[in-house]
Amino acid sequence: MNLTLLISPFIIALLAALLPSNRWRPWLPPVGGLLHFVLTLKVVFGPADTTGGLWIGLDPAGKLVLLLISALFLITSIYLIRYLKFHPQRQNRVFVACLLCTLGSMTMVTVSQHLGLMWVSIEATALCTAPLIYFNKTTRSIEATWKYLLIGFVGIALALLGTFCLAYSALHAGLQPSLSLSDLLHDAPQLSKPWLHVAFVLMLIGYGTKMGLAPMHTWKPDAYGAAPGAVGTLLAGGVTGCAFLCVLRIYQIGSVAGEFAFMSPMLIFMGLFSMAVAGVFMVGQKDYKRMLAYSSVEHMGILVLGLGIGPLALFGTLLHLINNGLTKGVLFLSAANIHRSYNSTTTDGTCGVLRRLPLSGGIFLAGFLAITGSPPFGPFISEFSILSAGFGAGKYVVSGLFLLFLLIVFIGMGSTVLPMLQGKEPKTTTRTPYREGFLTLAPPLVLLGAVLMIGIWIPDSLQTLLQSTVDFLEVQP
Repeated sequence: MNLTLLISPFIIALLAALLPSNRWRPWLPPVGGLLHFVLTLKVVFGPADTTGGLWIGLDPAGKLVLLLISALFLITSIYLIRYLKFHPQRQNRVFVACLLCTLGSMTMVTVSQHLGLMWVSIEATALCTAPLIYFNKTTRSIEATWKYLLIGFVGIALALLGTFCLAYSALHAGLQPSLSLSDLLHDAPQLSKPWLHVAFVLMLIGYGTKMGLAPMHTWKPDAYGAAPGAVGTLLAGGVTGCAFLCVLRIYQIGSVAGEFAFMSPMLIFMGLFSMAVAGVFMVGQKDYKRMLAYSSVEHMGILVLGLGIGPLALFGTLLHLINNGLTKGVLFLSAANIHRSYNSTTTDGTCGVLRRLPLSGGIFLAGFLAITGSPPFGPFISEFSILSAGFGAGKYVVSGLFLLFLLIVFIGMGSTVLPMLQGKEPKTTTRTPYREGFLTLAPPLVLLGAVLMIGIWIPDSLQTLLQSTVDFLEVQP
C-alpha cells in the first residue's frame, strides 16, 4: 500500500500550520485533496497490493469507504476556497490544518487492520473535527462542540471496553488474544460466545454513537446546525462512514462466528428506532440545518437496518452508504449557500429561495427528492434493494415499518423544504452581499450529477467494488 496516501494529508496540514498567509492557505486543501484522490484511485482500482501487515492494509470494505471520503473531501475542499474568502477577518490556520488532519485520520480508519489502531484513528478523527465545528466562534458553536466531544467520548469509551471484551473472548476460549482483524476472523468460531455478545453490544453502542444512531444521536442536531455546511458534508458523509466501517468490522466477526441470529434483532431495532426518531423530529422542524441532521440519523438507521436484514441486503446497504454520503454533500453545500444569502437557518426567515437563489434552490430541491428516495436518484435504488431484501428474507413487518418511516420522513422534510423554496421573500429579510458563483455551485452540482448517474447506471468499476465488498463481508473461515 502506498504510504504517501497516509502521510500526505498530515504533511500538508503541517505546511498549512506554518504558512503565514491567510489568503493562500485555503488553496492547500484542494491540493491535498487532489493528491489524495489520485492515490486513492490508484490503490482502489489499480493492481492488487499485498504490502502492509498486521496493522495496516486495504481490504474491499476499507477501499469502499476510502473512495467515498476521498471524493467528498476533494469536492468539499474546492467549495471551501470561496467560503473562506467570505471570512477574511477570521484566521483559518487551525481550520485548514485540522481539515487536512481529519482527512488523514479518516484514511487511517479505512486502512486499519487492527481494532486497537482503528479505535485510535476514529477518536483522532473526532478530535480533528471538533475545531471545525467551532469555526464560527458563536455561543451556539461552542455548545455544539462540547456536546460533540462529551457524547463522543462516552461512546468511544464504550467502544474501547467492547474491544477489550472482544480480545478477552479469545483468551477465555483458550486462544491467543489478538485484535488483528485477520486473527479474529480466523478464530471467530472458537471465541467465547458470551464475551463476544458483550463486545458486540458495547461496540455497536460505542461506534453507533459516532454514527449518530438514536438514542445516541443528540450531538448531531447541534453539531450539524452550528458547523459550516462544508464541515457538515464531511461529518455526514465521511466521519459517519468511518464509524459505519467500524460497525462492519464487528458485524463481520460476529457473522463468521455464527452469531448473526444474535446481532440481527438489535441491528433491526436500532435501525427502525433511528428512522422513527428522525421522522418524529422532522415533522414541523423549522431549522433546515437541524432537519439535515435528523435526515442523517434516519439514513444511519437505514444502514444498520440493512445489516440486520442479512446478506440479501448487503449490496443495497453498501450502495446506500455511497448514495447517502454524496447526497448529503448536495444538501449541505446548497444549504450553506442559502444560509449565506439569508443569514438565517429557519423557515420563518428563509422563503422564496427559488426566486433569490434559483440555482442553489434548485439543487437543494433535487437533493431533497434524492435523499427521500425519489427516482431516478441513487438512494431510490439502494433503498429499494434493502426493501426487496427485507421481503425476500420474510421480514414483512420490518419492511412495512421501513416503508412507513420513509413516508413520515418524506412528509416531515417536505413540510420544511417546500415553504423555504416557494413563496415570496419576507419583507423583514436582510439582503446579504452573497451572490452565487462557480466555486459554490459546481461542487454540489458535481455531487448531484454523481447521485443521478448512480440512480440510472452504476459504473462497472463501482459495481465490482461493491460486489467484492459483499463477498469479503460474507467470507467464512
